[in-house]
Amino acid sequence: MIPIPSNVRVWIATGHTDMRRGMESLALAVQESLKRDPHAGDLYIFRGRRGDLVKILWHDGLGMSLYAKRLDRGKFIWPSASDGAVSISAAQMAYMLEGIDWRNPQLSWRPQSAG
Repeated sequence: MIPIPSNVRVWIATGHTDMRRGMESLALAVQESLKRDPHAGDLYIFRGRRGDLVKILWHDGLGMSLYAKRLDRGKFIWPSASDGAVSISAAQMAYMLEGIDWRNPQLSWRPQSAG
């Protein structure tokens, strides 16, 4: 679990990214392509072409961290825009990392009665 501060912003880099890229080249992509500061404390999420792997880039004020998650089944739900970035909340990111559709999460079961 990433210890995310409450005021951090989460950005999804739309499109797909070469997952062979490391910390430095993803930070450069944030700076050059997304026109944002990779050292500002925001989280940046990148998805590979197949859709089952994401990398999260985060600078916590002390240093840069790179997290990766691969789904065993299914794909991460991703915005349809081809370039740029989309801002989401930390709660939406948590849904996304669990493989849940973060755009419209649904309850899987709702009780019918109290007793």
